[in-house]
Amino acid sequence: WLKQRGQRVFCLALFLSVMAEKHENPMRNIRIEKLNLNICVGESGDRLTRAARVLEQLTEQQPCFSKARYTMRSFGIRRNEKIATHVTVRGEKAEEILEKGLKVKEFELLKRNFSNTGNFGFGISEHIDLGIKYDPTSGIYGMDFYIQLARPGGRVSRRKHKRGRVGFNHRVTREEAQKWFQTKYDGILMDK
Repeated sequence: WLKQRGQRVFCLALFLSVMAEKHENPMRNIRIEKLNLNICVGESGDRLTRAARVLEQLTEQQPCFSKARYTMRSFGIRRNEKIATHVTVRGEKAEEILEKGLKVKEFELLKRNFSNTGNFGFGISEHIDLGIKYDPTSGIYGMDFYIQLARPGGRVSRRKHKRGRVGFNHRVTREEAQKWFQTKYDGILMDK
């Protein structure tokens, strides 16, 4: 009886030492899935193409244009008229641009900037704060940053063959996104 008990204690000690050595699960790490940058000019023409040039300078990618969904005479826009430009950035470049954007905001965000699905967004009023040289011909534009956070394994819900669902515990929540922002960027969350 004592021999069996000794073996159990030894097995328990061995298990605890293995658990101490084992690092946290890499599938639980939160990362930036993508960063969306948007400049809404509110009119088509020369100002919109200059805004697209600003985004291209910043990201080194070709931006897309967004069209108005319906005519609004008070804003002076017609349906299907191009009024905004946006670009999606992923990987290292996304982290780099996000760092510049947060530096402009002094790493301070409101709690309401975070969505229930663990994404967050903010805006800046002048693109030259990001370190782009001011060009008098293009002017100054504000832009929106929107960041989608995710854990590895999200492809399960998007792939064609053997599609599944991402479990509730594996999705990023608002609290986890806020904690990630505070730990990774030493960010400050304000109530306001």
